[in-house]
Amino acid sequence: DSALEYGLCRGFWNFAMRAVQADSSASVTPTFGYTYAFTKPPDFVRLYQFGGTETFDPPLLTVVDEPNYWFANVDPLYVKYVSNDNAYGGDTSIWSETYADYIMTRLAIKTCKRITGDQPNAEMFAVQKKALAVARSQDAMDEPPGFPPRGSWVNSRLGSFSDRSLIR
Repeated sequence: DSALEYGLCRGFWNFAMRAVQADSSASVTPTFGYTYAFTKPPDFVRLYQFGGTETFDPPLLTVVDEPNYWFANVDPLYVKYVSNDNAYGGDTSIWSETYADYIMTRLAIKTCKRITGDQPNAEMFAVQKKALAVARSQDAMDEPPGFPPRGSWVNSRLGSFSDRSLIR
């Protein structure tokens, strides 16, 4: 379990990504600054993105992330995160081969002392680092093409237009 949790924390894995609508908590009231409190889901591992809409467009940037809660001024809050749920990151049948290799190297390092009597060496850590890089690379190639965000110069030239399709 600790190797799985460690591995899921090391990237934004497509197979473990989950998007949910979080409704505000009726039992928790923020003391200042924000209107709503949201309890983090039990399968939460790592945050990817907040949104005020289902499409996460634009991303919501004014959210406070605390140990057990998120605080925001929107309700509901849309959250995309890495999940260890059995239908997401906890389901070994949907892991990529490269991610499974990375987890195997992590387990080898964790069990090395008990099995061989020796501490893991630098070569084992180098293999683990390489396996992580390969797994992340493969996972990134499985994503759809994306576009970099517009810079401040482009935004200043567009003026109040936020949609490029309106400019001809």
